[in-house]
Order: sequence, then structure tokens, then C-alpha cells
Amino acid sequence: MGLFDFIKGQFIEVIEWTDNTNEIVHQFPVYDKAIKMGAQLTVRESQAAIFLNEGQIADVFGPGRYILSTENMPVLTALKSWKYAFNSPFKADVYFVNTRNFTDQKWGTTNPIIMRDPEFGAIRLRGFGSYAFRVQDPALFLKEIFGTQSSFTADQIGGYLKSLIVSGLSDLIGEARIPIMDLALHYDELSSSAQAKLEPVFNGMGLSLSGFFIENISLPEEVEKMIDRKSSMNIAGNLDQYMKFQAAEALRDAANNPEGGAAGTGAGLGAGMAMGQIFGQAMNQAAANPAPTPAAPATPAPAAAESTQPCSSCGHGLKPNEKFCPECGTPRPEKKFCSECGGTLEPGMKFCPSCGNKA
Repeated sequence: MGLFDFIKGQFIEVIEWTDNTNEIVHQFPVYDKAIKMGAQLTVRESQAAIFLNEGQIADVFGPGRYILSTENMPVLTALKSWKYAFNSPFKADVYFVNTRNFTDQKWGTTNPIIMRDPEFGAIRLRGFGSYAFRVQDPALFLKEIFGTQSSFTADQIGGYLKSLIVSGLSDLIGEARIPIMDLALHYDELSSSAQAKLEPVFNGMGLSLSGFFIENISLPEEVEKMIDRKSSMNIAGNLDQYMKFQAAEALRDAANNPEGGAAGTGAGLGAGMAMGQIFGQAMNQAAANPAPTPAAPATPAPAAAESTQPCSSCGHGLKPNEKFCPECGTPRPEKKFCSECGGTLEPGMKFCPSCGNKA
């Protein structure tokens, strides 16, 4: 092989990057090798290629296949002062930028966030979730974040992005003034608002916040225990019922733990005394407010003595439903009424005792 063939073999003729890593930026290994004018550049979907001349950004190529020449490298041509078609090899730094979505990035609060709640007062919150981002402006990202490193991964910027997210979300929750007991009902709304709030910050670095999700916002353990106790009291109904419930639970635990020793015996005695006091209070309440005695059934009054009419023959008393005398068989005398006033006329009456009209 001649010297010309050896030098020609050092010229790079194909520039491409097959992404099989988690890198956001990958420097194509040019080093001291020169790029042949007319070399083939292949930029795949979700990629961008950036050419640098002595640390200065020159040309940016999107997805596609290119034959490098002075025509499709206008900035680099101007920087190198190629006034005419120049076919000699040239040197340049080439970076491939991964523009796909980097999903399942985790965020979380390293330290609790102090918030003010209308019901519980000052409380400490912790939260965590996930987000996704991608490079929106490769040239801006290279200038603001990446610089001229040989490679750059999502982990290298993850800590900074997480700090931005926690700061922005804390400010958003504080301004929303949502009670802590209702926060879980607003996860979707808070996630959307946080994404809209943080998007301009990401855009300033050449990035785009393509997804943001709140998975959980939690309270300290001691506050959660207080909420659990309050829920138990609400379920029990009132303090008196809750104390009775607690005493019954303690008595049951003591009875189920005969091997508890002195401590268990003391707990059992205490629970027994508490139950005795509760039962004593219940008996005192019952004595102070006796249940009303059901009224005895009323004794029916004796039926009034039926009125009788003496028989006209023997004088035996005739009941109202008797038409004949049961002693002598004489028919009951028919009743007569005054034709003037309608009053009853007894047998033998010649004049009405009410109006004096002749019978």
C-alpha cells in the first residue's frame, strides 16, 4: 500500500451513530482524522447532527442522508473561508444529539416541604412522581448545558431537572391552597399546571417537558397517625363511645394474653376498672332516667242497668227488647206521642204533660 492510499484510508467517509445507549449527546470519534469532502452523513429519526468548527457551532442537520459538500454546509464553508468548491479533507467536531423522549425519569423531595394547611396548620409534605423530557433545540442545548464533553447522559442532568421540578411544584401547591385532605383529588390538575409552569424553564435550556406526573404526596408518619385516630373517633360517633370502644379493646387484648405478666395483669386490671366505671355510669344513667312503666289496661266500666217498663197487668218490669210480659203474657203497651209537640205519652194520659194538648 502506497503512502497516498494510507492517507486516503484515514479520511472518514461515513458519519453515523447507532443509538443503543441512554446518551443524550454522543461525539462522533473524529479526533485527528480528517473528514473527506463528499463523505456520507446519515442522521436517523430522533437524531440531530451538529458540526463544530474550533468550538463554534456551524451547521445542524436533521434526520436524513447527506453528501457533505460546500453547498449543504454553508456556515462551515463561511467559517473556513472556502470561497470556491473545495474537495480537500477537512477537520470538524461532530456531535449527534438524541431528540427522542427520555421517559420514566424520577423526581422526589429530598427534604420535606413545609406548607400551611387550613385544617392542620403548618405541615411537612413529601412527594414523588415521574416525568419525561426531550431535546427540542439541539444547538441551544449544546450551548447552555452540554458544552464540549465527549458524551452526555440523562443521569447527568437528572439532579438539576429534579430540583427545578420540586421548586416549581412546591410554589404551585402553595399558591393553589388546596387542603391536604383534598390533594389526592387534584393530582391530574396539579400535574398539568406544573407541566405548563415548568415548560418555559425547560425551553430556555433547549429542552421540552413532554410529560409530568404526580404519583403521591404524603404526610409525616406522626401526622398520618393523628388523622387515623381522628377517623376512628368520627366512626365511633363521639368521645364517650370512642372511650368505651378503647376500653373494650384493651379488655379483650388482656384476656387474650394471659402470659402478659405483671404488665399484662396491670393492663387487664386497668381495663376492668375502666369497664366497671363505664357500666356504673350506664346504670346511674338508667336509674336517673327510668324507663316509663307501661300503663295498665283500663278496666271496662260496668254496663249501665237497663231501663224497664212495668207490665200493665202484673207490674213485672219489661226490658226494652221484650214485646210481651214474661210473667203474664200481656202485650207491651204501644207508645203514643203527642200530635202537637211529639212528646211521649204514657198509658192512661189524657193530656200531653209538655204542651197540654189533648191525647
